[in-house]
Amino acid sequence: MPRIRQDRLSGREDAASGSSASPLPFKALDKNSFIPMYAQIQTQLLEMIQTGHLRAGDPLPSEEELSRVYGVSRMTSRQALQSLKNQGFVTRHKGRGSFVTHPKMEKDIMHLSGFTAEMRALGMKPRSRILMAEITAARDEIAARLALSTDAPVFRLYRLRLADEIPLAIEESYLPAGKFPGIQKIDFARHSLYQTLRERYSVRIGVADEILEARAATRQESNLLEIPPRSCLLVISRTLWSVDGEPVEAACSFYRGDRYRAVLRIPATTVE
Repeated sequence: MPRIRQDRLSGREDAASGSSASPLPFKALDKNSFIPMYAQIQTQLLEMIQTGHLRAGDPLPSEEELSRVYGVSRMTSRQALQSLKNQGFVTRHKGRGSFVTHPKMEKDIMHLSGFTAEMRALGMKPRSRILMAEITAARDEIAARLALSTDAPVFRLYRLRLADEIPLAIEESYLPAGKFPGIQKIDFARHSLYQTLRERYSVRIGVADEILEARAATRQESNLLEIPPRSCLLVISRTLWSVDGEPVEAACSFYRGDRYRAVLRIPATTVE
């Protein structure tokens, strides 16, 4: 296998600051392999991300640099970077280059699961910061979704949801206060809402009606989620019903668009 010259491995200039960055462990491509060269480059860059040689926020080598290092065309380098972008590991900014990012988490909208369970399933440590927990009067929209009269008492739970100390979502939930006495006394920074409904109040969840939308974050949402103003949010409005057909929760979740994407698996029998 041909070897890349050592001077090509000696380091690279940081695109943002102009300072010399640590050398990246480039390896020579196997040009006799059946694996396309762009895929070999993609694999190497992905290994650098997974092993920590490249971290979230770091600039990737440019198309020109990859072409020079590997001895390939810019089209081949572009394919490698585009493939990483499609997988969610890289963002590309016009005039600035490509940067490592956290891959997007998939939100399976066909499976109802709480934030705590989702993050634990991904091997992340979930945490909640309580922004508001109070008994309040239901406004018209919430009252209608919960089959209550306007101004009926509801429990409002407004939380910032974090995983590995990274703010990922804002959740606002409303529950009929009359059905859940004492719920305002529970510390939902330490307890799961759905687990509490199941274990303390014996609620058996039947179905959930959900509406998905995309919109720009407000200034307050941007500050809480630590994202640039007007960043895209994945918004899921949900009404939760018990097996008895009674509305249990009216909620709205605001997920960071740079960290989430919604996925839907459709049975083949529905395709004509």
